[in-house]
Amino acid sequence: QLQLVESGGGLVHPGGSLRLSCAASGGIFDFYAIGWFRQAPGKEREGVSCIASSGGSTNYADSAKGRFTISRDNVKNTVSLQMDSLKPEDTGVYYCAAVHVWLCGLGDSEYDYWGQGTQVTVSS
Repeated sequence: QLQLVESGGGLVHPGGSLRLSCAASGGIFDFYAIGWFRQAPGKEREGVSCIASSGGSTNYADSAKGRFTISRDNVKNTVSLQMDSLKPEDTGVYYCAAVHVWLCGLGDSEYDYWGQGTQVTVSS
C-alpha cells in the first residue's frame, strides 16, 4: 500500500516562496498520478495541482496558475510543489494524494492514498 509523507511547510511572508515535497513508499510510484490539495480553516479541501504518473501532464487550479509549479522524480519517488508569490489566501494544510491512474484530476474523491499534511501559513 502506497504511503505518502509531506514536508516543507512553514511560515512565510506574502510574496515569499516555499517548496513542498511528497515522498512515497510502499508501491510502484510511477504507476500513480499525484495531486496536491489544501484545506483552509472552515473551508472545504480544494485541488491545487496534479501531475500524471509519467510526469508528462500537469493541471493547476486557477488560483495556482503562474505561481505554483509541480514536478516529480520517479527515481527518487518524490513530487514537489514549488510555490512562489505566496498570498495569505494560500494558507492552509497541504496534502499530497495518489491514485493508480495515468492522467490526473483535481477532484479529491478521485484519490485513494493521502499523506498527513503539512501546514503552510502566509502572513506578515
